Amino acid sequence: MVNIRSLDPSASPLDYFGSELRRLREEAGLNQEQLGDIVFCTASLIGQIETAKKVPTREFSERLDAALLTGGVFSRLVGLVLKSQLPTWFQPYADMEAKATYISTYQSQLVYGLLQTEEYARAVLSVENPGRLDEMVAARMERQRILEREHPPVLCVVLDEAVLYREIGGAEVMRTQLDHLLGFRDHPWVQVQVLPFEVGQHPGLLGSFNLLRFEDDPDILYTESYDSGRMTANSQAIRERSVGYARLQASALSREDSAALIERVMRERYGHQPGPAVA
Repeated sequence: MVNIRSLDPSASPLDYFGSELRRLREEAGLNQEQLGDIVFCTASLIGQIETAKKVPTREFSERLDAALLTGGVFSRLVGLVLKSQLPTWFQPYADMEAKATYISTYQSQLVYGLLQTEEYARAVLSVENPGRLDEMVAARMERQRILEREHPPVLCVVLDEAVLYREIGGAEVMRTQLDHLLGFRDHPWVQVQVLPFEVGQHPGLLGSFNLLRFEDDPDILYTESYDSGRMTANSQAIRERSVGYARLQASALSREDSAALIERVMRERYGHQPGPAVA
């Protein structure tokens, strides 16, 4: 048998996932190769995950649940595993983002993480995380699952027009990303607006920021700098940024005009006709 070493299940969510996989596999009377055949992967991959050397995907976890009849154990665990792959300084924000009922964000450089395609996210994250790229991309895609919940948060996004023109990952990646944004034009809980260049000076000139609102907790303002993020519930800061965000929304193009601009940029700059909107 390959890849056998002792694990401390309390060391991390990834170690716990690996120890549970080994335990349940052995209880089922399967070796790594046999389980790999069932879930369509190699014995080596099973061994790497059992020894916490590789991060499992959600798809892999769901196949494990079906193969080992776990009742969804691995599908539940993988969310914790993937969240643990986020930068340590970002994890507190991700926790709050997942609990928010309203998310308002102004983005001056990039598409907001919850609306990024996998290819766009991969291009963004490859700049600083080439050694852990697969794990970081999987973690970012996992964050987006909050938009698929039965009761998702309301998400209001204002993108600087520069975001549309900044070619991340090449023309094909940008075509797909802008088409993905267009897919939200009729979404009941997601609103995407573009702040056009012609606005000139505006309340977002100091940089991107997010405002989170909750049912029973104080609002939070989140700002980010290199390798750090800052959350505050300071009432004056919330007040100022809330007014600033309202002004950004008022200065931005309407939802419909924003979609028209995104479509035009996609066609003229990246050479593509948009697909149908996502329901």
